[in-house]
Amino acid sequence: MFSKILIANRGEIAVRIIRACKEMGVATVAVYSEADKNALHVALADQRYCIGGPEASESYLNENQIISAAIIADAQAIHPGYGFLSENAHFSRLCRKNGLVFIGPDSESMERLGDKATLKELIRDAGLSVIPGTKAMTSVEEAKRAAERIGYPVMLKACAGGGGRGIRLIHSEDELDNAYHQATSEALSAFGDGSVYLEKYIFPARHVELQILADEHGNAVCLGDRDCSIQRRNQKLLEETPSPAVNDEQRKKIMELAVAAVKKIGYVGAGTLEFLLDRDGRFWFMEMNVRLQVEHCVTEMLTGYDLVKWQIRIAAGVPLNFAQKDIHIKGSAIECRINAGSCGTLNMLHVPGGPSVRFDTCLIKGTVVTPYYDSLLGKLIVYAKTREETLRKMRASLCELVIDGIPTNIEEQLRIVEDERFTSGNYDLTFMGNR
Repeated sequence: MFSKILIANRGEIAVRIIRACKEMGVATVAVYSEADKNALHVALADQRYCIGGPEASESYLNENQIISAAIIADAQAIHPGYGFLSENAHFSRLCRKNGLVFIGPDSESMERLGDKATLKELIRDAGLSVIPGTKAMTSVEEAKRAAERIGYPVMLKACAGGGGRGIRLIHSEDELDNAYHQATSEALSAFGDGSVYLEKYIFPARHVELQILADEHGNAVCLGDRDCSIQRRNQKLLEETPSPAVNDEQRKKIMELAVAAVKKIGYVGAGTLEFLLDRDGRFWFMEMNVRLQVEHCVTEMLTGYDLVKWQIRIAAGVPLNFAQKDIHIKGSAIECRINAGSCGTLNMLHVPGGPSVRFDTCLIKGTVVTPYYDSLLGKLIVYAKTREETLRKMRASLCELVIDGIPTNIEEQLRIVEDERFTSGNYDLTFMGNR
């Protein structure tokens, strides 16, 4: 096991990883930008190093500075959290070159699975249904031919995409030229890779994902499903597990297929298989995230397994000490993402409490929300034995949560969990007006 880990991230996920390390008796190293010098993750870590200016490109994306900090601190491993460098094959390779363990899949796996169009071929071979689509395309003319073959409407997506960026819905050929140029430009700016691919648009549908863990000894488990259909502009707002749209028989079957697929492609680490669930109950594979998800907390609350600790153990070569038969999907957990509406300074924070209520955050009095990073302030997660009880607990917790000085979406989240479409469980990707 590692004795010291550097966390190459910030915000609530950096705090989350530091807490897991402390429970495991592992020392931690924080890196931070000039804008984050007073951040909570900096205060909680055993060691800390400033690695650059406030822009992410100067700090949290500065691979050489992060590697140098890890070497100076005598860390054995680097945990990238999510976002930033978490799916960067070059950084994973750079870690290994410098004698550091990257807590995540190796660079070869990331390169093989990072291209979503290529990944779909591997998943199809593993027995899962895949949304009809293309490989990476090189021109708008190629895209037009493919769209004609697949049939409109289609989705144009970045091959190296994530976080809802580089995605366009196209209803006819008239829209394709402009959408193609917008998507490729956005993808190049966001990911350094402007390649895109097309896939059939499935409507109406729900976004359901499966959480997996797999070790280097050939063991793999699926820790259930999460419904992530409450989105705005392809950005998730709320997640719950298990999905109210999936029955026990469907769940058992898709979990078995997911485990078989992960073993077949030889994946090691924590990962997520993402699907569209159509109105007929069919699962269509979309993509795989080869990292920790923002919404991992609801799975932890439901199953009792700490995904961050298991990421670390797997990276250290420790085999999973539980099997699929040990995973019990009982009860209900819901997560609301609490986002900042604009910049501001936290004057007062009151966090709700009680059994099975959790608020993962980086907020402390005086925290300044800057324009440099993601707007996520924290994640409010609740668990109960039934979905109805979970909804009541979430409503009460949202009413109790106070974040003064920073505009937030707390009221919007309260409206969502009180909406009859959500409380009934009969919702899909159009809930927030997405088309």
